[in-house]
Amino acid sequence: MKIVVLDAQTITKGDISLRPLEKFGEVVTYNLTSYDEIPKRINDADAVICNKTVLDEGSLKDAKNLSYIGLFATGYNNIDTDYCKKHNITVCNAGSYSTNAVAQHTFALILEHYSNVGKYSEFCHNGGWQTSKTFSPFVFPLSELSEKTIGIVGFGAIGQAVAKIALAFDMNVLAYNRSQKDFDNVKFVDFDTLLSLSDIVTVHCPLNDESNEMFSKDTFAKMKKGAFFVNTARGGVMVENDLIDALENSHLSGAGVDVLSVEPMRKDSKLPNTKNLILSPHIAWAPIETRERLIEIVCKNIECFIKGSPINVVNK
Repeated sequence: MKIVVLDAQTITKGDISLRPLEKFGEVVTYNLTSYDEIPKRINDADAVICNKTVLDEGSLKDAKNLSYIGLFATGYNNIDTDYCKKHNITVCNAGSYSTNAVAQHTFALILEHYSNVGKYSEFCHNGGWQTSKTFSPFVFPLSELSEKTIGIVGFGAIGQAVAKIALAFDMNVLAYNRSQKDFDNVKFVDFDTLLSLSDIVTVHCPLNDESNEMFSKDTFAKMKKGAFFVNTARGGVMVENDLIDALENSHLSGAGVDVLSVEPMRKDSKLPNTKNLILSPHIAWAPIETRERLIEIVCKNIECFIKGSPINVVNK
């Protein structure tokens, strides 16, 4: 096979290797590929591997040898799956590789809000402790997670992993999901009940017609005053300007956001200047162990495709 990797830079900065792909054939790797560059780069490819590069009729129509598209991701909204199905191009994603990493990052955002470790570290580095009159200068607010209520929106693998961590902190756990699941010490409630009772609301659902902009002005208004909002799912599940308003008017005590509707962040975005907002640049999924696991899944997908028994197919 001739395998073309279109956006390797989104997966590795040299800290993980793409060499395992070479056992399947010739591999041509590009760090990043603009939409206009795609047709020329894949015109004789048998397989294409990408993360966020847009593959639709316009970019695929000249790739006559193409029979396989593999994703360095779980989401596949950048792929025209209908076109691929019509032209016998198998599309396979990589699911469940980042469950623990995203759950970990969710709590990193939560703990930063309630423990203010970053602010206290900056305080110490700037000489604040050296000039303190007390041995324990609690200059930033601190709050325990124990007995707080966390509401988990979307109770798939990541939501369940978040629930396990929350229970370890002795938190009360509520969940909202399209179908109720059997999970010890988790109470399933309707969406509005979850919003009204939760001290923390964290989102772990896919982006689809139902979840698009589900967190808007009205939704934030239904949350408890002083609640904390976390989004490590997809930027499109929230209306960014409505979140900014909820933070600026102090209805929410804070928010932790790892994903935006447009990434990288727009240069004119108001988010960096929003109070009580913790931002990270879509890196919840990106620990080195997680990306190594991702490469293993991508390779397994290709191997199964070659053997005639493809797995993780999203366009059956």
